[in-house]
Amino acid sequence: MVQVNQTPASAPSIPSHSFDSEALRVFVVEVFLKLGCHATNAETAAEVLLASDLRGIESHGVARLAVYEKWLVNGLAPPNPEVEIVRETGSTATVDGGGGLGIMVAPVANRITLDKADKNGSSWVAVRNSNHFGIAGFYVSQAVQRDMVGWAMSNATAQVTPARSKDSLFGTNPFAVGIPAGKYPPFIADMATSVVAYGKIEIARRRQTKMPFGWALDQQGNPTDDPNEVGKSGRPYSMLPLGSDEEHGIHKGYCLAAMVDILSGVLGNAAWGPFCPHFMMPENSAQPPFGKGLGHLLGAMRIDAFDEVADFKQRMDLWVETVKQATPIDPELPVMIPGEPEFFAERQRRQHGIPLLQPVVELLQGVATRQQVEFPAPLS
Repeated sequence: MVQVNQTPASAPSIPSHSFDSEALRVFVVEVFLKLGCHATNAETAAEVLLASDLRGIESHGVARLAVYEKWLVNGLAPPNPEVEIVRETGSTATVDGGGGLGIMVAPVANRITLDKADKNGSSWVAVRNSNHFGIAGFYVSQAVQRDMVGWAMSNATAQVTPARSKDSLFGTNPFAVGIPAGKYPPFIADMATSVVAYGKIEIARRRQTKMPFGWALDQQGNPTDDPNEVGKSGRPYSMLPLGSDEEHGIHKGYCLAAMVDILSGVLGNAAWGPFCPHFMMPENSAQPPFGKGLGHLLGAMRIDAFDEVADFKQRMDLWVETVKQATPIDPELPVMIPGEPEFFAERQRRQHGIPLLQPVVELLQGVATRQQVEFPAPLS
């Protein structure tokens, strides 16, 4: 079935096709197997990517497969990284990802985090020598499934300017918090510390649309609505922190980005700031003078370390109901709880398929051809 995305009237309509989620998962697994990954790593990587597409976060899903392919084909990351604990206490650890892809490294580190929290009530694990780990919400969702509060954050390629600068020193530096509820979907806050994730700018390019002013700067440091100006001619990206300018609180996004960079990078001796490897253009990544690879920080807290789980979930349900009763500005746009849109998107996409824009389909067909893997047919 071919669908057309809703775009501004001035922009061309870009068709999309819906694909069965299981068929896409099998395709991604087969690609990673062809790239030399063991079955466990291939399955893990596919799970992380499909979780993003199912939740409607198309910027971090299978659309990124060609970039991961580039890392592996060019020998810039091992297909089967050796993930090891290099320092630990009962409730903490530093994990070295062996230079592997974050979608293979971070799930291992997250299991270590959750297992430590199981034994000790809470835990924190710093990860270094890793790479782009997909959506942060994936990791906190695993904590929620074990009746824990989950935390996840990561630094990233320098794309974002500090306040009062046009130089890119920070990544989009996302963080997420997951909190279980009872009869309602869990609270999942998953956000970049930039105004928008870089993937949203990629989507604007694919759709051939303008982006809102306040997302990024041009080469002269002026606001731009042209997504093609971001990263033009290979220059550093100039995205803005949350707040966009001083009048709208840019210092808050700047502080959050710096916090994530320090806790994800400096704490565990990963690269930080402008020294982080360039995920989208790995050929431009040089050995950083400080730290190893990208860094993450993962945390978990057992609910029953604080109170009975059933009682907590009952209170969370009351909290959700209270917030949901807030009067909406537009009656057709009800107040939603963080994570709720993704919950409904996943339910819809598991039933009706995952929509992929035509440029993404063509990108994946290219991967399929190069790796000699059959690309699934769209749903009829």
